[in-house]
Amino acid sequence: MTGRPSSSPALFWLLFAAGGTASAMLLPVLVFTTGVAAPAGWISEGELAGLVRNPWTRVLLVGLVLLFLFHWAHRFRYALVDLGLKRLGKQAWLFYGIATAGGIVAAVAAARL
Repeated sequence: MTGRPSSSPALFWLLFAAGGTASAMLLPVLVFTTGVAAPAGWISEGELAGLVRNPWTRVLLVGLVLLFLFHWAHRFRYALVDLGLKRLGKQAWLFYGIATAGGIVAAVAAARL
């Protein structure tokens, strides 16, 4: 009998699905809030700054950035497979590493706000 199957593919598919769902449902709200409502004056800069200074909002934004990046990494990895690049052992970790590094950068940026 062989050992247990690896659970890492399931984890990456879970992060891919969560990132796709979050981007479909929450990215339009973020774009509207920061790209339309704030410039149009419907939300003042003070109100927006107060919202971003809330620690729970920072945690949410860092989580969203991390999910968006993992969604990108997984989609890009399998796009390369579809294009014919079959050996994705080390390249896969490169993409997920970039997503993790981006999440760390987002966390540091949120901590500095």
